Amino acid sequence: MKMVKPMQWLFGAAATFFTLLPLSNVAAQDTGDDVLAITIDGITVDGEDYRSVTITSDSPLSFQFGEPVVPTCMRGSLVQSSAHFGRSGPLTPREFAMAQTAWSYFESSYQSETGLVNAVGAFPSTTLWDTASYVSALVAAYELCVIDKREFDNRATRLIDTLRNLPLYRGEAPNKVYNAATGAMVDYANEPGEIGMSANDIGRLLVWLQILKERHPHLANGVDNVPMRWNFCNLINDDGRMFGSFTQSNGETRYVQEGRLGYEEYAAKGFALWGFDVARAMSPEPLDYIEIFGVRVPFDGRDPRVFKNQNYVLTEGYILDGLEMGWDLPDDMSNDGLTASNGWRAEFANRIYLVQQRRFEQTGVITARSEHQVEGSPYFVYDSIFANGYPWNTLDPTGEYQPDRAAVSAKAAVGMWALWDTDYTDLLFETVADLSQPDRGFYEGLYENGNGFIPLQTANNNGIILAALLYKVQGPILQRVNENTHVWDTAFVGTDIRDNKCHPNRMIQDVPCCACANATRIAPVIPVEAFRYCRPVVGGSEVGATDCSTTEHNLALPQVRQVLPSSCPVPASNP
Repeated sequence: MKMVKPMQWLFGAAATFFTLLPLSNVAAQDTGDDVLAITIDGITVDGEDYRSVTITSDSPLSFQFGEPVVPTCMRGSLVQSSAHFGRSGPLTPREFAMAQTAWSYFESSYQSETGLVNAVGAFPSTTLWDTASYVSALVAAYELCVIDKREFDNRATRLIDTLRNLPLYRGEAPNKVYNAATGAMVDYANEPGEIGMSANDIGRLLVWLQILKERHPHLANGVDNVPMRWNFCNLINDDGRMFGSFTQSNGETRYVQEGRLGYEEYAAKGFALWGFDVARAMSPEPLDYIEIFGVRVPFDGRDPRVFKNQNYVLTEGYILDGLEMGWDLPDDMSNDGLTASNGWRAEFANRIYLVQQRRFEQTGVITARSEHQVEGSPYFVYDSIFANGYPWNTLDPTGEYQPDRAAVSAKAAVGMWALWDTDYTDLLFETVADLSQPDRGFYEGLYENGNGFIPLQTANNNGIILAALLYKVQGPILQRVNENTHVWDTAFVGTDIRDNKCHPNRMIQDVPCCACANATRIAPVIPVEAFRYCRPVVGGSEVGATDCSTTEHNLALPQVRQVLPSSCPVPASNP
């Protein structure tokens, strides 16, 4: 088979190009007649489509493969950042395969009746934090072309319907835990019960509900109706702090301040995105530092012995803020991926990253720490950078030291890889990139002590990995592009409903003034032109009135109208 030049062949729907070269190191097919032949169905040659092509030759043929081609994904082009912190660019074939693997968790653990996803494996239980991670996965899978719009819309609308109709703790706001299969309120053992509310979990879900309606305006009306049912009066207090609650043994509800440095400010941003005043919760004070490997690591200054709430310094709250919001302030509408308007958050995030790199450099222990699930008791640990007075302290929820449960967290590793383009994050990526089961998703992590991987897959882990891959392509995921009017801002304006549920009212603006002597003139609620029976007096904050009286009128008074009866009774006969 004489060839003058290499020919370009396009095989099938996979869109992979092959070059046929006159080489003789590999035989394609031996026909028995000293002639080699190969038949390929569905082929394009130099732009022409053919049902099949048969290649024959009296000498061996060889095919030389180039790099696999990932299908070009054009979704999200309107919301792409031109530049952002960390890694930037389209996914490689390996990274795209990782996105598919992470999404497989949300296929295998999906509950079709509710549209919810199990938080951990096959156990049908979930929290609002894990549900937010599912929304994260759903948004990323669509943008990265892992799923199409039909599947995205079907899943999104089913989920919104369930969230809109969830039973609420004490009629206020979502319970901490729900049965993923039924949507019923449950405890952590998945038994029926109301156990309390988590402000942190609600704040994270509010971040992703905002992202959902910014990127998909056709869903905004339904999304707005989810928090419209909730009563926020006990979640946010007057000085801008967040409160969660729990049910006491006597059945009464106790409200407690919730959140510590790292998580508290992140969750508060979720509330702020919807107009709540949470300035106190977004502030880093009270604040303290501990020096570890030459890095001043920030931690919450509230004494856990007094406030009965431990401060775990972890990676997760900082990388979520970076991946989802670019360490920006909630009211930042610039979509600038290279400026963190919430500057101290970016500063602290870099310290959290650097101290983990320093630990590896000084000890050889690959480090990417976060909270994570573990198999068997205690089932969950806070794998901290600093906690309870000690660095690299791994604690279970009871405060028990669990050093054998320390691990390289897959979500923390991939999140840091996306936000910091360094040799160390390349190592983190290689540590966890293949730590997965193709049809079940990524495992939680790899134990530091050599005991292998954590044999559990979770919604939170796989959702954050998908968000990190989307960040690489598009930058901060919250892009302020929906300029439409929002139901959340306009519903029930002018009624007591918003006040009774402590919803913010963006349709009313308080104008500051100093003694109000030179205050900007604001149009009165009832304009001067509307006065008919009183003479308006302009002055002060409202329109006064004088000479009030009604005018004479000559409208005729209403008259009684006579009508015939609908039936005529028979006259009585005379005796």
